[in-house]
Amino acid sequence: MKFKFNEIYISTPEVNLPELTISSDEIEAKLSPLYERLKLPHGRLELMTGIKERKYWQQGTLPSDIACKAAKTLIDKFEIELNSIDQLVHASVCRNFLEPSTASVIHHQLGLKSECMIYDLSNACLGVMSSILSSAKLIESGLIQTALIVSGENSGPLLMNTIESLNNATNLTRKNIKKYIANLTIGSSAVAILVSNKKSLATPHKLIGGAGLCDTSANKLCHGEGDTNNLMMETDSEALLEKGISLSKKSIELTLESLDWTRDQFDYVIGHQVGSAHEEQTFKAMGIQDCKTISTYEFLGNTGSAALPSTLNHLATTNTPKENAKIGLLGIGSGLNTIMMGILW
Repeated sequence: MKFKFNEIYISTPEVNLPELTISSDEIEAKLSPLYERLKLPHGRLELMTGIKERKYWQQGTLPSDIACKAAKTLIDKFEIELNSIDQLVHASVCRNFLEPSTASVIHHQLGLKSECMIYDLSNACLGVMSSILSSAKLIESGLIQTALIVSGENSGPLLMNTIESLNNATNLTRKNIKKYIANLTIGSSAVAILVSNKKSLATPHKLIGGAGLCDTSANKLCHGEGDTNNLMMETDSEALLEKGISLSKKSIELTLESLDWTRDQFDYVIGHQVGSAHEEQTFKAMGIQDCKTISTYEFLGNTGSAALPSTLNHLATTNTPKENAKIGLLGIGSGLNTIMMGILW
């Protein structure tokens, strides 16, 4: 599916990061019983992924609280009138509970108007990108003017439960442990982003268009359990990467057609932050390996739906693009889905 936008603008994402940090070396130290049993070499986690460390909040931290903090910072920074927000979308993998929507908690904490539409949009790591697309189209329809999209991803429960489970498992081998390695790469971040039909100091970046594709034959390659207090996930990382590369190669062709851009016109391309091998192989297959990029996986890990907006924030704060810079945003989520968009900075 190709799509274009007409006068749709977004903010630079606001980011809320945890204070707690754990390195790949520290994770391997915690896994010493397993490493010794399987004779695994220390240092392999960082070597395989390029991830040096990741952040997390304490057990019991609610996604609504961390997402609210990012939203409040964004609202306060630009003195946004609460009554101007017509829609709130909570887009993270993590949620407070299965019912009601986590968006209902965030709406109450922010004090938004009762006419503001609220809902959770769950689409694995693609939640924020899917929310931007759906909100932009609602704005173009005239139903709303401004949407606030938030995500609160906390890796703590998944990470700690995985470490405990792996150390206690007696049936693990070098082969079947692979499906749990992705759990050790997950990090934490919360983000907030505005989408609007008005260009302003709060929303200066113009959405141009893009494309979205899915390959649902890959829906069994990454499974996370539904218990919000005892998370566990199994991933066939190699097969998922192969499927993701194939989908991304098709997606960029449709995206370039939609944007009427060429590969060499990208000033930056930002991808989903899985790790070094994923970025290198995906960009090479898409023919954009020579495009400028910026990454956060080295010090944040894979922060799920918050990964791409967190990295866009990192670009804005460390290497501000020139005005009207052409930036490609490539989101990928298990299931398998991809959305690629182009924005003018």
